[in-house]
Amino acid sequence: MTFIQRAGRCGLFLAAGLIGVLGAIATAEAAPKVERVTSPGGIEAWLVPTHEIPVIAVEVSFRGGASLDPKGKGGTASLFATLLDEGAGDLDSKAFQTRLEDLNIRLRFGAGDDSLSASLTTLSATRDEAFRLLGLALTKPRLDAEPIERMRQSRLVGLAAEEEDPESVASKAWDRLAFGSHPYAEPVHGTVQSVPTITRDDLAAFAKARIARDVLLVTVVGDIDAATLGPLLDKTFGALPEKAAPADVPEVVIGAGTLKVIEQDVPQSVLSFGLPGIKRDDPDWYAASVMNYVLGGGSFESRLMQEVRVKRGLAYGISTYLVPRERTGLLLGQVGTANASAGKALDVVKAELARMADKGLDARELADAKTYLTGSFPLNLDSNGAIAGVLMQLRRDRLPIDQIERRNALINAVTREDVLRAARRLLDPARLVTVVVGKPEGLVPAAAPPDVKGGVSGGG
Repeated sequence: MTFIQRAGRCGLFLAAGLIGVLGAIATAEAAPKVERVTSPGGIEAWLVPTHEIPVIAVEVSFRGGASLDPKGKGGTASLFATLLDEGAGDLDSKAFQTRLEDLNIRLRFGAGDDSLSASLTTLSATRDEAFRLLGLALTKPRLDAEPIERMRQSRLVGLAAEEEDPESVASKAWDRLAFGSHPYAEPVHGTVQSVPTITRDDLAAFAKARIARDVLLVTVVGDIDAATLGPLLDKTFGALPEKAAPADVPEVVIGAGTLKVIEQDVPQSVLSFGLPGIKRDDPDWYAASVMNYVLGGGSFESRLMQEVRVKRGLAYGISTYLVPRERTGLLLGQVGTANASAGKALDVVKAELARMADKGLDARELADAKTYLTGSFPLNLDSNGAIAGVLMQLRRDRLPIDQIERRNALINAVTREDVLRAARRLLDPARLVTVVVGKPEGLVPAAAPPDVKGGVSGGG
């Protein structure tokens, strides 16, 4: 997801954010303790109070993002998000931005397939005004004509540039090929055709339908306690509608394996490839995480990096990663290679998928993966904002409030048999969906697959 950031704002947070609460979370045993706070009005937040520095970080998320864009109006949620700090209430765009800058408040908004989000960072001294401005942006966005057109033109410039970028072309084409008629097939930021059609009425309708308390998630980390936060939640979010409009985005399963080539006159082909994955709350999640680290997530230590780059010199880098979404799960990867090597690189990828599914991993690979996945995790918790972000992802994924405390034990409990089971479940080369952008050699595109329809995912 892309957040709209303002250059030059809040320079002191660069330093404060690096300090954060590292001392309190340096080890898994000292994972942050999360409190559940419920406001007098019934609004829930997850809170980690820490008073080492006078900074508060807040993450806000509303379930339902670009996947709920009106048909033919792709990019509505994303464009709406860019406008939330462009004026609210009695403050026009300039006045709103000036207020943020004068008080050193960092506020940004973004949209993804499954959510609309906000991130707020403020000093304790400006806490009340920061929360007020956040609430004002969400409850009374102005959606003035000038910011709408300015943000629209900025988005169109970015989309035009993406049409020339092989990686962007490959990623978007992969979504269309894999998801067919499902909303996930549409780019979050829309297209050069759809964005010009979005009207102010479309944006206002999206706000009315999607910004509500029943789809609201909040996480807070920093110099604030539960007694103070509770009433502040009601002041900030209490004016929101009680319920969002009904929404029904179906579960989706990727179609049969296929290959699509998009010719582009470039010296290097980009290959985007993927398979059905699993969601974050799946019992096999940590076994799949260990498997993916060994397969393609472990940088130079991964099998794909060794086979594709080190042994054969086919690419500078290759990686794979698990992508849990609200309505499906994915295992995705990408590699760039010389046109003449494209077929060979894809063959190596398929061979490594098959090898992992056939034999799993060895004891050393298992131990190394566990060491990395448990030892590196505290680096994801190096600031108030980072912790708030991790907590928000847990909330989006409907995981328990103590998941951070339990995480390393769950990873350490993974066995070789668990990994082999996950690999056999997920790594079927025949199901691989691949898009290649360039002028690849040694590849024969398959016939177009039937349109993908929403269905019940086996991974959830």
